[in-house]
Amino acid sequence: MDIKELKRTAFDVRIGIIKALNNAGSGHPGGSLSMADIVTALYFDEMNIDPNDPKMKGRDKCIFSKGHAGPAQLSAMAVRGFFPMEDFMTLRKLGSIFQGHPNIMIPGIEMSTGSLGQGFSVAGGMAMANKLDEDPGRIYCVLGDGEIQEGLVWEVAMSAAHYKLDNLVAIVDHNGLQIDGRNEDVMNVMPIDEKFAGFGWNVVKINGHDFGEIQDAFTKARNCKDKPTVIIAETIKGKGVSFMENQAGWHGKAPDDEQTKQALAELEAAKNLSVSVEYGESDGELLAAANLASGNETNYEVN
Repeated sequence: MDIKELKRTAFDVRIGIIKALNNAGSGHPGGSLSMADIVTALYFDEMNIDPNDPKMKGRDKCIFSKGHAGPAQLSAMAVRGFFPMEDFMTLRKLGSIFQGHPNIMIPGIEMSTGSLGQGFSVAGGMAMANKLDEDPGRIYCVLGDGEIQEGLVWEVAMSAAHYKLDNLVAIVDHNGLQIDGRNEDVMNVMPIDEKFAGFGWNVVKINGHDFGEIQDAFTKARNCKDKPTVIIAETIKGKGVSFMENQAGWHGKAPDDEQTKQALAELEAAKNLSVSVEYGESDGELLAAANLASGNETNYEVN
């Protein structure tokens, strides 16, 4: 899929996130929206997968270790065709297989996640198993920047480098915020790049909302031999919805009906405008125009 189509698809992923969380009345929009571009690139461009055969031999696997942001993964999977979008809209409803976090009852989900750090540990084990089995599948693991405060994360970093797991790619969603506020105030995680490099990882730093940089990072990861790769993605929490961007308060709070109406209007307007304006290169201009088109007069900047 080309970059323009990836950008438009990412709007559909974000729209699915907002609708599902509004229906549920609870959930985590901030970190889900910040990962929408990367998860779109994974499911529509990078990974060797088949929605019609989720257990395909030799497939690539995506583990959302930051399981609370699972709506990003599930929305992308719905758009990709793993299951109907209307099924995803039952998120967090009694009797639904779509719980608040990814779980293995859902077609295409490889691990039930939520306890921070554990997804990364299992991803390391999957990468090791693939090496032993001579399975060509690659393992992609999404981590939150608050999550890497967990000691378990660094045990995985050490072992993956020791065993030269070049089929493992960690993606750190570095939006700078967690449920209690700024990372640097809660427990400073910087410098992330130097820490992973010190453990022997190949480190790639990118703008996590630039599809060109995202694709280039995945190419670098594939070309790196004898080292696992970590992609440190600089992102904006709540990306794409004006009143959620860079607000820690939207870490774990669902939008009400009026907020959902505004969010969907902004996303739909931005998606429509993306036909003629290059989203990513002119984020500020596009989303400001989308703001006006949706009737929202609030001014905001997108870095």
